[in-house]
Amino acid sequence: MNITTPAIVDRIDFALTMTGAIVAGITEPDLAEPSLCAGWDLRTELNHLVGGMRIFAAELTHTDPGGAHHDDWLGANPQAAFTTAATLDRAAWHRPDALDTTIRLGFGPVPGPLGALIHLTEVLVHGIDLAVTTNQQHLIDEPASAHLLTTVRAMDFDTFRRPGLFDPQHPAPANAAVHQQLLAFMGRSHVD
Repeated sequence: MNITTPAIVDRIDFALTMTGAIVAGITEPDLAEPSLCAGWDLRTELNHLVGGMRIFAAELTHTDPGGAHHDDWLGANPQAAFTTAATLDRAAWHRPDALDTTIRLGFGPVPGPLGALIHLTEVLVHGIDLAVTTNQQHLIDEPASAHLLTTVRAMDFDTFRRPGLFDPQHPAPANAAVHQQLLAFMGRSHVD
């Protein structure tokens, strides 16, 4: 995939829509369940995702995100918080100069196209995590998972494998669905 084209923005749109449908099905008790991200519960993972979306949107629009990545972004209504973040995020990626922007991330600045790929990975993979944990696998888009898996396998992804980013790759189960292969590639040890 050529990540310098607007196609990456379309993929972010799709990932936001898919993940939004998954978030809509999360219940209050679900938020206390362990996440596929080691040491997190679902609320922590969803909050991480929403905070990241708000920070990416602020980076792209040169505004203040209104908080740090792991502040409480969810408040009393996680679904509304996700919807607000997705609206801001989508609008920011659709700015004409979005892919020409240098994006400052926790590990340093990256060019817009790489930032878009990192963001797509965050939204899609965390969405899949949430779906698996809440038994909403029917909402996972396997072609989107396959496209991302092909893309990340083709790059030097090991540069992102460090504490706080991505764990080492795990083996996927025999005959694993594509989304399970993607989760295993991203370092999730439990991908059923």
